[in-house]
Amino acid sequence: MPGHIKLVKGAVDPDPTEFLVPSMEVKRADQAKVYDAKKSVWIPDEKTHGYKEGLIESGDLEDPASKCVVAVGHEKFTLKAAQVGKVNPPKFEKCEDMVNLTFLNDASVFWNLKTRYQAKLIHTYSGLFVVVVNPYKRYPLYTHRVCKIYLGKRRNEAPPHLWAIAEGAYRNMLMNTKNNAMLITGESGAGKTENTKKVISYFATVCSSGKRKEGEASLEDKIVQTNPVLEAWGNAKTVRNDNSSRFGKFIRIHFNAAGKLSGADMVVYLLEKSRLTYQQPLERCYHAFYNLMSDQVPDLKEKCLLSDNILDYWFVSQGKLTVPSIDDKEDMQFADEAFDILGFTVEEKYNVFKCTAALMHMGNLTKDFVPVGKEEQAEIKDDTNAQKVAELCGIDCEWMLTYFCKPKLKVGTEWVQKGSSCTGAASSVSGIARGIYERSFRLVVEKCNETLCDPTMKKVSYIGVLDIAGFEIFDYNGFEQICINYVNEKLQQFFNQHMFTLEQEEYVREGLDWANVDFGMDLQKCIDMFEKPMALLAIFEEESLFPKATDKTFADKLMSNLLGKWSQFAKPNPRPDPDAHFAVIHYAATVSYNLTGWLEKNKDPLNDTIVEMIKNGSNELMVASFADHPGQPLEAPKDAPDRKKKGGGKTVSSYFKGQLDDLMTTLYKTEPHFIRCVVPNTHKQPGGVESDLVMHQYQCNGVLAGIAICRAGFPNKMLYPEFKARYNILGASLVAKAKNDKAAAGAVLDIIKLPVEKFRLGHTKVFFRAGTLGVMEETREDKIGSVLSWLQSGARGKASRMQFKKLQDQKLALYACQRAIRNYFTAKTWLWMQIWLAIKPNLKCTQFGKFKKEYEDKIALAEANIDGALDARSKVQAVYDGLAGQKNELSLALKSGGSAVQDIIDKTTRIEGQAADVQGELAGVVNRIKGEKAQKVALEGQIGKINATVAQLEGEVGVQEGVLASAEQDRADKDDQIKTLKDEIAHQSDMITKLGKEKRSVGDGRQKTEEDIQAAEDKCNHLSRVKGKLEQALDESEDALEREKKVKGDVEKAKRKIEGDLKLTQEAVSDLERVKAELSGTVARKEKEGSALGAKIDDEATLASKYSKQAKELLARLEELDEELVIERGARAKAEKSRTMLKKDIEDIASRLEEAGSNTSTQVELNKKREAELARIKAELEELNIAQEGTCAALRMKHNNTMGDLGEQIDNLNSNKVKSEKDKAGLELDLRDARLDLEDAVKGKAELDKTGKLLQGSIVDSNTRLDEMARALNEAESTKKRLQVENQDLNRQIEELEAAIANMNKGKISVTTQLEDTKALADAEAKDRAALLTKFKMMSTDLENLREKLENEAMRKSDALKALSKAQAEIQLWKSRYETEGMGRIEELEGARAKLQAKIVENEELVDVLQTKVANAEKSKGRLGTDLDDISMEYERVHAAALITEKRAKNFDKVLGEWLSKASDVTAEVAASQDEGRNYSSELFRLKAAQDEAVEQLDIVKRENKNLADEIKDLLDQLGEGGRSIHDLDKQRRRLEQEKEELQAALEEAEATLEMEENKVLRAQLELAQVRQEIDRRVAEKEDEFNNTRKNHARAMDSLGASIETEQRAKGEGLRVKKQLEGEINELEIGLDHANKANSEGLKSIKRYQGQLRETIQLFEDEARARAQISEQVGISERKAAALSGEVEESKALLDGASRAQRQLQGDIADSRGAVNNMQTINGRDMTSKRQLESSIHTMQAEVDGMLLAAKNAEEKSKKAMVDAARLADELRAEQDHATSLAAARNSLSNQLGELEGRLADAENAALKGGKASMAKMEMKIRELEAELASTQSRTGEAAKALQRGERKAKELAFAQGEDRKNQDKMSDLAAKLQGKIKTYKQQIEEAEEIAALNLAKFRKAQQDLEETEERAKLAMVL
Repeated sequence: MPGHIKLVKGAVDPDPTEFLVPSMEVKRADQAKVYDAKKSVWIPDEKTHGYKEGLIESGDLEDPASKCVVAVGHEKFTLKAAQVGKVNPPKFEKCEDMVNLTFLNDASVFWNLKTRYQAKLIHTYSGLFVVVVNPYKRYPLYTHRVCKIYLGKRRNEAPPHLWAIAEGAYRNMLMNTKNNAMLITGESGAGKTENTKKVISYFATVCSSGKRKEGEASLEDKIVQTNPVLEAWGNAKTVRNDNSSRFGKFIRIHFNAAGKLSGADMVVYLLEKSRLTYQQPLERCYHAFYNLMSDQVPDLKEKCLLSDNILDYWFVSQGKLTVPSIDDKEDMQFADEAFDILGFTVEEKYNVFKCTAALMHMGNLTKDFVPVGKEEQAEIKDDTNAQKVAELCGIDCEWMLTYFCKPKLKVGTEWVQKGSSCTGAASSVSGIARGIYERSFRLVVEKCNETLCDPTMKKVSYIGVLDIAGFEIFDYNGFEQICINYVNEKLQQFFNQHMFTLEQEEYVREGLDWANVDFGMDLQKCIDMFEKPMALLAIFEEESLFPKATDKTFADKLMSNLLGKWSQFAKPNPRPDPDAHFAVIHYAATVSYNLTGWLEKNKDPLNDTIVEMIKNGSNELMVASFADHPGQPLEAPKDAPDRKKKGGGKTVSSYFKGQLDDLMTTLYKTEPHFIRCVVPNTHKQPGGVESDLVMHQYQCNGVLAGIAICRAGFPNKMLYPEFKARYNILGASLVAKAKNDKAAAGAVLDIIKLPVEKFRLGHTKVFFRAGTLGVMEETREDKIGSVLSWLQSGARGKASRMQFKKLQDQKLALYACQRAIRNYFTAKTWLWMQIWLAIKPNLKCTQFGKFKKEYEDKIALAEANIDGALDARSKVQAVYDGLAGQKNELSLALKSGGSAVQDIIDKTTRIEGQAADVQGELAGVVNRIKGEKAQKVALEGQIGKINATVAQLEGEVGVQEGVLASAEQDRADKDDQIKTLKDEIAHQSDMITKLGKEKRSVGDGRQKTEEDIQAAEDKCNHLSRVKGKLEQALDESEDALEREKKVKGDVEKAKRKIEGDLKLTQEAVSDLERVKAELSGTVARKEKEGSALGAKIDDEATLASKYSKQAKELLARLEELDEELVIERGARAKAEKSRTMLKKDIEDIASRLEEAGSNTSTQVELNKKREAELARIKAELEELNIAQEGTCAALRMKHNNTMGDLGEQIDNLNSNKVKSEKDKAGLELDLRDARLDLEDAVKGKAELDKTGKLLQGSIVDSNTRLDEMARALNEAESTKKRLQVENQDLNRQIEELEAAIANMNKGKISVTTQLEDTKALADAEAKDRAALLTKFKMMSTDLENLREKLENEAMRKSDALKALSKAQAEIQLWKSRYETEGMGRIEELEGARAKLQAKIVENEELVDVLQTKVANAEKSKGRLGTDLDDISMEYERVHAAALITEKRAKNFDKVLGEWLSKASDVTAEVAASQDEGRNYSSELFRLKAAQDEAVEQLDIVKRENKNLADEIKDLLDQLGEGGRSIHDLDKQRRRLEQEKEELQAALEEAEATLEMEENKVLRAQLELAQVRQEIDRRVAEKEDEFNNTRKNHARAMDSLGASIETEQRAKGEGLRVKKQLEGEINELEIGLDHANKANSEGLKSIKRYQGQLRETIQLFEDEARARAQISEQVGISERKAAALSGEVEESKALLDGASRAQRQLQGDIADSRGAVNNMQTINGRDMTSKRQLESSIHTMQAEVDGMLLAAKNAEEKSKKAMVDAARLADELRAEQDHATSLAAARNSLSNQLGELEGRLADAENAALKGGKASMAKMEMKIRELEAELASTQSRTGEAAKALQRGERKAKELAFAQGEDRKNQDKMSDLAAKLQGKIKTYKQQIEEAEEIAALNLAKFRKAQQDLEETEERAKLAMVL
């Protein structure tokens, strides 16, 4: 993978340009590529498995079924159109983003990456992610120089690079304050680890915190230094990669608010443990083992007890030992230094080394086991390696070897040692080694996390880097491959959802008509096939926990449960793995998996005894590694009931799935960025590309899937300016006429007649479907070609014409030259010609060109200067004319002469004085006017300032009112939010209550199961003792077994039949009870789901009402704003009206001034006499002064009045200002307090703002959604009502069931009474039996006294039969007791029973054979009865046997007494259990009463809560009406919140009390059910005992009959004692009558029991019918639940749409922020224009001042003119002309003065009007912008609130999911315990079977002895 270029110190980083962008030469070569837009196509290449380019000759590419003929060179290929892809135009050669390709086929994608890779461009974008190809060479792409290129740049501002994605993630995190993630995936050898390191180093370089303590490594150094440790212990050499990561990791890099590093942590996934014990020949184990052997750390080998040769250690020397590209010594140095930098102590570091070395020694230990004895028990002869392992692990060597060879197991309550073979012991050592390595690796990672996580630094957000293996398809796919592919399935779904969600958001933002598509659902089927109940992972877990499961049973179970039910599960493909068991259809390909050894890998068993030793050892690292493992403690810990298995009980798959779920949860909360790493070839050759390998990775990495998604949309996008610039040539005339760029683009697309479905026009972009840009380029090239053809034709024509003209001119020139040459040669000899040639060089005419050039230069110079000369001449002429006029006037004055000159001079002097006075007065008046104007301007400025201040205050008041209104709105929203939170709290409390109930029920079930198991263990122990007694009884009864065989056979047959019927009935009952329990559980679950759906529907209804309420509030707010706008417009109209009135007043004043001026300029009649003229002028001047003074007085009065009004207004405004300032100060204080109090509410306000914007932006969608939600709500309400009806039916059925249970209780009571009667009958029968036995003994003794030898023989026979019947009865009693007490284990002992029955059948057959033999013996004895000597000998022998039999009979009597005492104990227990049942029933009634009280108390609390809520609402209404301050409202809110919290606490306490009472009720019910079951079981046992007793009585009667028959035969044979025997026979007949009576009574009891059995069967049938009805109802409810689940899925889809709309609104918020920024820039521009206007006003004032100065100059000129007139007025005519001219001049001056004043007033008015108007416009714009900003902020806040609410709900769902997962883990642990106990029970059963086999062997031996005895007897008789 590309690494950092190693530079010499001081050298400069090399230029990376050639590795980032293609050079110009390459671009020109690409553009010159041969390309035919219509014929160039790609076809697949069978040889290279890639593609080759050709030209299509025939076929239709649009029709997939069409046949196309493609020519490649001289070869032609016929292919289907679906296999042929178009070639992209040369413009897209080496395209940086493959999504921009116009033809998105596989060949184009492959060609683009191939050409870029071969051009040393290893980074390429493909939509949202970047594809990085491994160059197998170091390029300068990761230097500081490259880092500066991408620092602060957007993705489109720089070439494709890994760091562009990293920079984008960093900037996105800073701008949006949202966590980001970078997902780096790829095959082994693609460079994932290197890319991860580069990303981390980039963040460490760019975002360095700069904080570090003296002598301590910086945080960025620590983050970078984690790589050597992780690589050493987690990386290894594989076939494809020398440094392959054999685990996945997710590294989170934390940042603070300033974007600086503040810490990091990491999570590791699926470490490949199997590599530790096995490596392929071309691979190597983890680097750490070889680093230890590198001698880098001097004393390491000595401490770790290692040798110098790696071949001494078998575990790590199975493959390669060295790797050329890896320096083990250097890596060891880096790892050792990294441990120090990361803060490992020396002891911790050496503990890691010792653990690693211990595993190497364990590998040798596996080879040291040798078999001993016949059973091949494993033992150790040489313990050298064992000593090393024990020393490094800190444990005892001898005990370690003992427990490896003979591990301890707990059987029941005792510990036993089980012998292991050599293979088992080696596997145990390997398992311990793998466990130590994995756990120590995790511990090292945790230590690194502790070091990298600095608690003193604040962590605001993070960027996660996920380095995990990509999709894998090998020839042999095992457990690791299916885990990795499952992860990639989830990640690909995450990518699809994220990728096209952004794409579709852009479509909606651009206004395209687009229906959103969820592409993540394409992979959901495969994910469900893994995750659903009874799916692949669930079956895998179940089989892993089942002890006797094998690979075959696992495969069969997968096929039976998944094949045909899941479309993604298929049969395996025999190629390439013929032994594969099943196949999974993934998104990338169909993969066949071989599940050999999966169960063992998943369980990963550890030797618990060794683990316990390690936990108690001295190696701290190993002790910490196994801290979470339960081990094998000798005594249960004190907190054993509360302990949970953490790591010990979990399987690998469940642990991995838990990690994966956490990872996906984290990723869905982040903003993801994707990086795909690709392996170009398998030979590690730079520039080499293997087509099939690359295409396989594209498919696995999701590149092709992402491109397929792009094809469904509009992947090609162009901005309108770019489109216009490129395609303007297609319709230049229409583009020029278009109003905007969008219209121009539409016109161009209409011209080329592109189908509408091929493109879309957005707001700023044109969108094209895949392949459409190629059509556009083709059309453009055709147009360019036609234009170029036209240009070429014109150019060729012009060039041809120019060439022709040139040739024509050359021809004429040649003619002229020929003519000249001919004339020259002709005239050469002419003398005049010679003279002319001699004179010509001296003539000036020959220099005409030179002279012409000089004159042309002079003319040009003159023309350039003539304008200036003319201007100067005109000025001089004007001066000359003035001077000439003055000269003429002076000359005329001098010519007039005389004394008149002196008079005129005097008069002129006087007039000048008067004029000077008038001029002075005029100057004073003008000065006063200027002062008044200045004051007026100042006042107007003050008025403007005051107006501005007033406007500002009004704006601030408006802002404060808006803030107050928003605060009130916030308060209302907070109230609504409080209500919704209360509802959510209630809902959550209900959920918690339900979960608690489930948890408690599960705990009670577990406790019950444990009690049952304990009871079963006790029964097993009791049965073992009974078994011992039975064995003893069997030994004692072997001698008497011979005579009872026939009777026993008949009885046993009847007994087996009855027992079989009874067991079938009991099994059917147990099955029905199990079905009933399952159905009741299903009903409960459906009820919970229905309640959850109802709660969700209620939540949706509350949200709908809330949204409608918010919409109404927003509409009301809009109406209020409209009213305020109308009021503002009215006020503005009034201001305009007052302005027009003031303008009219100013115009009146100006007109009066003009009238005054006109009065001063009245025409004065010319007087012939100068005195009259002067007097009239003086009078006129006086009148003018008077009028001017009157006008000034009027103006002054009006001005004073105006000033008084303005002063009053100013005073009022000042008072208002002071008051407003006071109010403002108070408001500011209140606002400051409110701000301090409302800091927590700002986030809520922002959320409300966001929600407001969302509602304003999509009000139409909201209305439609509200309609849809209303319809859905109606449907949900109907569904809810239907569910309520169904719930009522179910409740009714439950009540009926409870009534049936009550009836059954009554039946139970009657059964107990019958049981007592039966006990009495049994006692009577026992007494009768005892009496009969005593009588029989008496009869036998009399017979012994009376009979002789034959009679003695008969007596012995009868005694033997009696003893045998007794023994058989006891055997049957023990056996029935054994079977009845073992009823709870019928299913487990069924196999053993079948074996025993088979053995009993065999024994019965043996008994039949023996009976035949006995019959033969009796016949022979009858024949030999006449021989008295033999009879006497036989008598002696029989007499001895009779004595022995009597002894044994006494022993049987003792046994009978013991059983009678046990029967009494059982009866006492039954009575006690009945008492307990009655106590439990009373306790149940008491708990029900307590529950009713708790429910009533809860109702009271709820009513109080409701009343308090009403009071809170009333208080809030009063607060809203009274308009209290925000501070008081906040205090009230706090108080109410405290009350609410107190009420909630009280409510929680009441709910907890109710839960406790409910738990007690449930516990009592469970205990009552257990008591009922125990009573029923004991009743059944007693019934079996009575049946056995009855059968024994029947057998006894049969035996008595047989003895009577024997006696009758003996009586017939012994006539001598006939009379003596008749009395005895009568007594026996009497006893027989008594026995018959007892038998008849037994038959009656049997009939009574049969009637009870029929009643029980009838009840059972009723119960079955009720259960069938319940099952039907459950089926209906399940269908309804399925419909509800469909509705839930629809609501989830709506929720997804809402989330997408939310993201769209976030984009709109970003746009609005941009618009606000634009408006701020526009405001700044307006402010600058305002300042420009102010400067222009100042310039205009300066111009007015200049005009006044000009007026003054004009006045001075008039004075001079008057002096000249006085001086020159010698003659009257001249004087009159002069006076006339003077008056005219004065009139003109006065007119000019009036005009100037008018212009000044107009200018001032215009300036004031323009300034005010502009200021008003600016203020209006500012207010509008502020209002828009406020609305935008409100919408932003509302959207943020909605987002936080969604996140809160997501967290709640995640919490619920976590609780469910915990419950599931608990149940799995419980199941594991139960499985273990079942296993121990089965072992005990097997042991019992072995003991039974021993007993059978003894029995057979006894039979053989009996046969031998009989043979000896026969021989004795014969002799």
